[in-house]
Amino acid sequence: MSLKSLKKYVTDSMAIDMGTANTIIAVKGRNIVFDEPSLVAVNELTDEIVAYGQEAYDLLGREGRDITVLAPLRKGVVADFERTKKMLAHFVKRSKSGGSQVSLEAVMSMISDVTHVEQKALLDAADEAHIGKVYMMEEGLAAAFGAGVSPRDKRASAIIDIGAGTTNIAFIAKGTVVHARSERIGSDEINVAIAAHLRRHRGLQVGAESTEHLKTAFSSTFLPEEIDKTTIVRGRDVQTGSPAAVEITSGEIYPVVEGIVRRIAQIVSDTLTELRPEVAADIFDRGIIMTGGGSLLQGMDQYLRSFVGLPVTIADEPRYATVRGLLSMFDEPELLEKVSRTELHFLQNAEMPFEA
Repeated sequence: MSLKSLKKYVTDSMAIDMGTANTIIAVKGRNIVFDEPSLVAVNELTDEIVAYGQEAYDLLGREGRDITVLAPLRKGVVADFERTKKMLAHFVKRSKSGGSQVSLEAVMSMISDVTHVEQKALLDAADEAHIGKVYMMEEGLAAAFGAGVSPRDKRASAIIDIGAGTTNIAFIAKGTVVHARSERIGSDEINVAIAAHLRRHRGLQVGAESTEHLKTAFSSTFLPEEIDKTTIVRGRDVQTGSPAAVEITSGEIYPVVEGIVRRIAQIVSDTLTELRPEVAADIFDRGIIMTGGGSLLQGMDQYLRSFVGLPVTIADEPRYATVRGLLSMFDEPELLEKVSRTELHFLQNAEMPFEA
């Protein structure tokens, strides 16, 4: 049998971090192989998906007249089951090596308060993607392992994972979650707030690309030293509908961003009051580790540090902490079995409310 033929029988062990904004896939032995937006472009006349991932994102705001770009996941869970299935199948197929048709196993992340129905939707989507065995693991626990927390450390560590649609807070000790909280608020709320401010106060309607740029390149969680620093924002005049542009300052955009960041920081602060004394003592000594794309917002770690009065650090490559934590489980099969929350015996009777 030729080497080419043998490759068809090779199976990939995959780690899949399927987020509201991006889907990131890593394969054992190959590291991260896929990182693209969790988007699909749909032809409204035929209901066919015509583009996935980055290709769909490149159409966003500039779609053809019969094309709509959609996000099948919202707030960390499946919102459109049929399109999520097709999207995941497409992403997994692109991530496979050697033309194999089946993945032996995959470990996927999920938010801590996921319902059985939401979890079953993810499992069914993985089944449609021809993944033989699926493990599901809490996002906070995976992010902790990916950020360097040892599963054998008896002392507690705190992980704040800020994604586009959710903020996951997890306290980890001895490889298990001792306390967790998940809130359906993330960095996308900043985009929404910026767009609303420009529409209401400056009469300008802007698209997703513009708000994302303002958030990442012009915004800060702290009052800027140069509050009169300006940038030009282009879009559509709300009253006339014509192309238009306005000049805004960093001082104008700061309170819009800070309002959302304060809500996230308050959730973290409230959660810290729920800890048992020994866990609280460990976190007082060790502080907090931040992961997720939201942690990259300018000054986010400083803001949280001043708000909760604890040391705060950002993990190396925080966007990839979760998927790397998931991938590390293939080297710890006993731990993977221990932390997995597949719970198929509960899920078999869960009703699926999603329709095509």
